[in-house]
Amino acid sequence: MEGIEHRTVKVNGINMHVAEKGQGPVILFIHGFPELWYCWRHQIQALAAVGYRAVAPDLRGYGDTDAPADQSSYTCLHVVGDLVALLDAVAADQEKVFVVGHDWGALIAWYLCLFRPDRVKALVNLSVAFSPRNPQRKTTEMLRAVYGDDYYMCRFQEPGEIEAEFAQIGTARVMKEFLTYRHPGPLFLPKASSRRRASLVA
Repeated sequence: MEGIEHRTVKVNGINMHVAEKGQGPVILFIHGFPELWYCWRHQIQALAAVGYRAVAPDLRGYGDTDAPADQSSYTCLHVVGDLVALLDAVAADQEKVFVVGHDWGALIAWYLCLFRPDRVKALVNLSVAFSPRNPQRKTTEMLRAVYGDDYYMCRFQEPGEIEAEFAQIGTARVMKEFLTYRHPGPLFLPKASSRRRASLVA
């Protein structure tokens, strides 16, 4: 990735890995699951070439950014707090920045706009529309009611369970199947059986 610089920035109590390139107005790129800054590599190059400063971090728990052990350290308030602190560090001279989000990163981008509209000039989101929070019901409960227990986010709720299945399948296979999944509709991860050990998705 020619000319893309990497550094680690201390933000909100963690070390965050950041890829960046260019000079000018900042565009903050927020990746999805199970991605990293790398998913924005082409956009970083293109926008830096036309006068923007592209900034793409690995979010909390991803890639070369710290992954706190306590699961309560991954609320939207924590992740948005990381991004606000990142902007303070890399764009202190700019009151507002452009924001682009994808998937999980799009959800975080919506929250960034809601919590800190003073820091966002404009937002472009891919694949996740805004959905207001329902204080009467937890997100995972709603997802389970709509999609069932095998929906991928529901499968991730029991600590250690999906990790054990991923360990049997192997990291390379898990990442390949996630990143090459091309079926429209929700992603389901049925519990592994002896007949389906080599595959991740149904």
